[in-house]
Amino acid sequence: MKKQNNDGFFSNLFFDLVRIVISPPGFLFFRVKVLYENKAARKKIRGGAILASNHLSYVDPVYLMYAFWYRRIHFVTLKELFNTKAKKFWFTKFKCIPIDRENFNMSSFKEIVRNLKANHMVGIFPEGRILTDKNISVQDFKSGMVLMALQSGKPIVQACIRKKKHWWDRIVIAVSEPVDVMKLCGLNANLNDIDSITKKLHDKEEELCKMVESYRKRKVRK
Repeated sequence: MKKQNNDGFFSNLFFDLVRIVISPPGFLFFRVKVLYENKAARKKIRGGAILASNHLSYVDPVYLMYAFWYRRIHFVTLKELFNTKAKKFWFTKFKCIPIDRENFNMSSFKEIVRNLKANHMVGIFPEGRILTDKNISVQDFKSGMVLMALQSGKPIVQACIRKKKHWWDRIVIAVSEPVDVMKLCGLNANLNDIDSITKKLHDKEEELCKMVESYRKRKVRK
Protein backbone atom coordinates (compact mmCIF):
# COMPACT_ATOMS: atom_id res chain seq x y z
CA MET A 1 0.00 0.00 0.00
CA LYS A 2 1.30 3.43 -0.93
CA LYS A 3 1.79 5.76 2.03
CA GLN A 4 -0.83 8.49 2.09
CA ASN A 5 0.29 12.14 2.14
CA ASN A 6 -2.75 13.64 3.81
CA ASP A 7 -1.22 14.78 7.10
CA GLY A 8 0.17 18.17 6.04
CA PHE A 9 -0.89 21.69 7.00
CA PHE A 10 -3.10 22.33 3.96
CA SER A 11 -4.73 18.92 4.20
CA ASN A 12 -5.57 19.55 7.85
CA LEU A 13 -6.82 23.05 7.00
CA PHE A 14 -9.13 21.67 4.29
CA PHE A 15 -10.44 19.01 6.67
CA ASP A 16 -11.12 21.54 9.43
CA LEU A 17 -12.76 24.12 7.15
CA VAL A 18 -15.15 21.57 5.66
CA ARG A 19 -15.96 20.27 9.12
CA ILE A 20 -16.69 23.79 10.40
CA VAL A 21 -19.03 24.46 7.48
CA ILE A 22 -21.03 21.22 7.67
CA SER A 23 -21.05 20.71 11.46
CA PRO A 24 -23.83 23.13 12.58
CA PRO A 25 -26.69 21.36 10.72
CA GLY A 26 -25.47 18.02 12.06
CA PHE A 27 -25.32 19.26 15.64
CA LEU A 28 -28.92 20.46 15.30
CA PHE A 29 -30.29 17.34 13.59
CA PHE A 30 -28.34 14.51 15.26
CA ARG A 31 -28.04 16.24 18.68
CA VAL A 32 -25.43 13.67 19.69
CA LYS A 33 -25.60 12.79 23.38
CA VAL A 34 -22.37 11.30 24.77
CA LEU A 35 -22.48 9.06 27.84
CA TYR A 36 -19.25 8.28 29.67
CA GLU A 37 -18.35 5.05 31.41
CA ASN A 38 -16.66 6.92 34.27
CA LYS A 39 -14.65 10.07 35.06
CA ALA A 40 -11.58 8.72 33.27
CA ALA A 41 -13.63 8.37 30.07
CA ARG A 42 -14.51 12.09 30.18
CA LYS A 43 -10.92 13.18 29.64
CA LYS A 44 -10.10 14.30 26.11
CA ILE A 45 -8.04 11.77 24.18
CA ARG A 46 -4.63 13.17 23.33
CA GLY A 47 -2.08 11.48 21.10
CA GLY A 48 -2.49 8.26 19.18
CA ALA A 49 -5.44 6.02 20.00
CA ILE A 50 -7.67 3.40 18.41
CA LEU A 51 -11.36 4.34 18.44
CA ALA A 52 -13.28 1.05 18.25
CA SER A 53 -17.02 1.20 17.70
CA ASN A 54 -19.95 -1.01 16.84
CA HIS A 55 -21.17 -0.68 13.25
CA LEU A 56 -24.80 0.01 12.42
CA SER A 57 -24.67 2.07 9.22
CA TYR A 58 -22.43 3.93 6.79
CA VAL A 59 -23.13 7.13 8.74
CA ASP A 60 -21.40 5.85 11.91
CA PRO A 61 -18.15 7.75 11.20
CA VAL A 62 -20.15 10.99 11.07
CA TYR A 63 -21.75 10.30 14.46
CA LEU A 64 -18.35 9.52 15.98
CA MET A 65 -16.85 12.73 14.60
CA TYR A 66 -19.52 14.68 16.48
CA ALA A 67 -18.79 12.74 19.67
CA PHE A 68 -15.04 13.39 19.33
CA TRP A 69 -15.34 16.81 17.69
CA TYR A 70 -11.92 17.91 18.99
CA ARG A 71 -10.02 15.22 17.02
CA ARG A 72 -9.41 14.45 13.36
CA ILE A 73 -10.32 10.76 13.13
CA HIS A 74 -8.61 8.63 10.47
CA PHE A 75 -11.22 5.97 9.73
CA VAL A 76 -10.28 2.58 8.33
CA THR A 77 -12.42 2.30 5.19
CA LEU A 78 -13.09 -0.37 2.56
CA LYS A 79 -11.03 0.24 -0.57
CA GLU A 80 -14.18 -0.28 -2.68
CA LEU A 81 -15.35 3.15 -1.53
CA PHE A 82 -12.38 4.74 -3.35
CA ASN A 83 -13.58 3.43 -6.73
CA THR A 84 -14.14 6.82 -8.42
CA LYS A 85 -12.00 9.94 -8.61
CA ALA A 86 -14.56 11.97 -6.68
CA LYS A 87 -14.87 9.41 -3.88
CA LYS A 88 -11.11 8.95 -3.72
CA PHE A 89 -10.66 12.73 -3.41
CA TRP A 90 -13.14 13.14 -0.56
CA PHE A 91 -12.23 10.00 1.37
CA THR A 92 -8.55 10.88 1.11
CA LYS A 93 -9.15 14.48 2.19
CA PHE A 94 -11.09 13.16 5.17
CA LYS A 95 -8.06 11.05 6.07
CA CYS A 96 -9.62 7.62 5.52
CA ILE A 97 -7.30 4.62 5.38
CA PRO A 98 -8.32 2.18 2.59
CA ILE A 99 -8.12 -1.55 3.30
CA ASP A 100 -9.11 -4.73 1.50
CA ARG A 101 -11.39 -6.63 3.87
CA GLU A 102 -11.01 -9.85 1.89
CA ASN A 103 -7.22 -9.58 1.72
CA PHE A 104 -6.04 -7.62 4.75
CA ASN A 105 -2.26 -7.71 4.39
CA MET A 106 0.83 -6.50 6.27
CA SER A 107 0.95 -3.32 4.20
CA SER A 108 -2.50 -2.30 5.45
CA PHE A 109 -1.54 -3.21 9.00
CA LYS A 110 1.64 -1.11 8.83
CA GLU A 111 -0.25 1.89 7.44
CA ILE A 112 -2.67 1.83 10.38
CA VAL A 113 0.17 1.44 12.89
CA ARG A 114 2.03 4.29 11.19
CA ASN A 115 -0.97 6.55 11.73
CA LEU A 116 -1.20 5.53 15.38
CA LYS A 117 2.50 6.17 15.96
CA ALA A 118 2.05 9.57 14.31
CA ASN A 119 -0.37 10.30 17.20
CA HIS A 120 -3.53 10.14 15.10
CA MET A 121 -6.83 8.76 16.33
CA VAL A 122 -7.71 5.82 14.08
CA GLY A 123 -11.37 4.77 13.86
CA ILE A 124 -11.98 1.04 13.48
CA PHE A 125 -15.14 -1.09 13.35
CA PRO A 126 -13.86 -4.38 14.81
CA GLU A 127 -17.03 -6.30 13.90
CA GLY A 128 -15.80 -6.06 10.31
CA ARG A 129 -19.19 -5.38 8.77
CA ILE A 130 -22.49 -3.59 9.42
CA LEU A 131 -24.79 -5.34 11.89
CA THR A 132 -27.82 -6.85 10.15
CA ASP A 133 -28.94 -9.40 12.76
CA LYS A 134 -31.48 -7.68 15.01
CA ASN A 135 -31.29 -10.54 17.53
CA ILE A 136 -27.82 -9.55 18.75
CA SER A 137 -26.42 -6.23 19.97
CA VAL A 138 -22.76 -6.61 18.99
CA GLN A 139 -21.11 -9.04 16.54
CA ASP A 140 -17.88 -10.86 17.38
CA PHE A 141 -14.78 -8.66 17.28
CA LYS A 142 -11.80 -9.24 15.01
CA SER A 143 -8.54 -9.43 16.98
CA GLY A 144 -6.59 -7.19 14.60
CA MET A 145 -7.12 -4.03 16.65
CA VAL A 146 -5.44 -5.66 19.68
CA LEU A 147 -2.38 -6.43 17.54
CA MET A 148 -2.37 -2.84 16.28
CA ALA A 149 -2.53 -1.52 19.84
CA LEU A 150 0.36 -3.76 20.86
CA GLN A 151 2.46 -2.84 17.84
CA SER A 152 1.89 0.90 18.23
CA GLY A 153 1.80 1.06 22.03
CA LYS A 154 -1.42 3.12 21.85
CA PRO A 155 -4.64 2.65 23.87
CA ILE A 156 -8.07 1.53 22.68
CA VAL A 157 -11.11 3.72 23.33
CA GLN A 158 -14.48 2.09 22.77
CA ALA A 159 -17.78 3.62 21.71
CA CYS A 160 -21.28 2.22 21.30
CA ILE A 161 -23.65 3.97 18.89
CA ARG A 162 -27.40 3.72 19.05
CA LYS A 163 -29.36 5.28 16.19
CA LYS A 164 -32.56 7.27 16.42
CA LYS A 165 -35.80 5.35 16.80
CA HIS A 166 -37.79 8.44 15.78
CA TRP A 167 -36.71 11.53 13.88
CA TRP A 168 -36.96 13.66 17.01
CA ASP A 169 -34.69 11.37 19.06
CA ARG A 170 -31.03 12.07 19.76
CA ILE A 171 -28.12 9.95 18.59
CA VAL A 172 -26.71 8.43 21.79
CA ILE A 173 -23.10 7.25 22.08
CA ALA A 174 -21.48 5.65 25.13
CA VAL A 175 -17.70 6.03 25.51
CA SER A 176 -15.26 3.97 27.58
CA GLU A 177 -12.07 4.99 29.30
CA PRO A 178 -8.88 4.20 27.30
CA VAL A 179 -7.63 0.61 27.61
CA ASP A 180 -3.86 0.15 27.69
CA VAL A 181 -3.45 -3.26 26.06
CA MET A 182 0.29 -3.29 26.81
CA LYS A 183 -0.46 -3.30 30.53
CA LEU A 184 -2.90 -6.19 30.13
CA CYS A 185 -0.56 -8.61 28.40
CA GLY A 186 2.85 -7.02 27.75
CA LEU A 187 5.07 -7.36 24.70
CA ASN A 188 5.20 -11.16 24.84
CA ALA A 189 1.48 -11.69 24.30
CA ASN A 190 0.54 -14.99 22.67
CA LEU A 191 -2.54 -15.85 20.64
CA ASN A 192 -4.49 -16.90 23.72
CA ASP A 193 -3.77 -13.55 25.37
CA ILE A 194 -4.89 -11.66 22.27
CA ASP A 195 -8.09 -13.70 21.97
CA SER A 196 -8.81 -13.16 25.68
CA ILE A 197 -8.39 -9.38 25.41
CA THR A 198 -10.52 -9.29 22.26
CA LYS A 199 -13.29 -11.11 24.15
CA LYS A 200 -13.01 -8.65 27.07
CA LEU A 201 -13.31 -5.72 24.67
CA HIS A 202 -16.37 -7.31 23.09
CA ASP A 203 -17.95 -7.74 26.54
CA LYS A 204 -17.15 -4.10 27.32
CA GLU A 205 -18.87 -3.07 24.09
CA GLU A 206 -22.03 -4.87 25.14
CA GLU A 207 -21.89 -3.09 28.52
CA LEU A 208 -21.64 0.27 26.77
CA CYS A 209 -24.63 -0.60 24.59
CA LYS A 210 -26.62 -1.53 27.71
CA MET A 211 -25.69 1.86 29.17
CA VAL A 212 -27.26 3.54 26.13
CA GLU A 213 -30.44 1.46 26.36
CA SER A 214 -30.73 2.21 30.09
CA TYR A 215 -30.42 5.93 29.37
CA ARG A 216 -33.14 5.74 26.72
CA LYS A 217 -35.52 3.90 29.04
CA ARG A 218 -35.05 6.55 31.72
CA LYS A 219 -35.86 9.24 29.19
CA VAL A 220 -39.03 7.43 28.08
CA ARG A 221 -40.25 7.10 31.68
CA LYS A 222 -39.77 10.82 32.20
